[in-house]
Amino acid sequence: MDRNRPSADGAAATKARVSAATNTTWDEDEAMSVTLMAERTAAKSAVAPATGDFMSGVFEVQHPLIACHLTRLRDKNTSSPEFRQLVNRLATLLAYEATKDLRVEPVIVETPLVKTEGRQLSQRIGLIPILRAGLGMIDPVLELIPSAEVWHLGLYRDEETAKPIKYYSKLPPGRPVDVALILDPMLATGGSAVDALTTLRDWGVRQVKILSVIASEEGVKRVECEFPDAQIYVCQIDPDLNDRKFIVPGLGDAGDRIFNTIDHD
Repeated sequence: MDRNRPSADGAAATKARVSAATNTTWDEDEAMSVTLMAERTAAKSAVAPATGDFMSGVFEVQHPLIACHLTRLRDKNTSSPEFRQLVNRLATLLAYEATKDLRVEPVIVETPLVKTEGRQLSQRIGLIPILRAGLGMIDPVLELIPSAEVWHLGLYRDEETAKPIKYYSKLPPGRPVDVALILDPMLATGGSAVDALTTLRDWGVRQVKILSVIASEEGVKRVECEFPDAQIYVCQIDPDLNDRKFIVPGLGDAGDRIFNTIDHD
């Protein structure tokens, strides 16, 4: 995977394009799309380092809509139905960015007037939701990639050790997808992500991307350390984990809030 660092001029142009509250202008040679922030601010440079001739595979997607939806998602008073809708919207925006480099091939279609050339995906795409919270991200990504395969991985966290425990995996032997998108709203300690990446590596998948709504700096660093070729697309990287290994400020337990199973006692 090529991970070349952009030039100083390119980095400046990137940051200019993602200014959330300014009147954005577009250079005619630039793609008119939400641009990924491959470099974070100096205060948080350890999360997505960009040193030497390489840049990090961590992309914190900057967009005013993401900022607004994420604010509502964090609010403890947001209801489960609204929480599910917000996860849906954020997953759509993440998937849009994470799929920019998918390969396509030409195809001829016939319009009501003439035949014309278009494009169709030329790779097998696999969606890998981490049960159960990852289920909340499947539908919006399938809306964008209807032909994608869905392969579930069941992992839960031992509340005493904070380590992931696998309880379900039915990946078909010898038939790995070309690109796998791991779907998990939260990347906390990185344990579940590393376990999923290990499973997909053993399956034979060569390109894997993690899509998470929020992540912790600790979890991101762990994934980068153990799987430097994996890409992480996230709406926000939070600075801390508390003593229970919950992301802070975070948004609580995404699975409980998606499926309305919060213990109110």
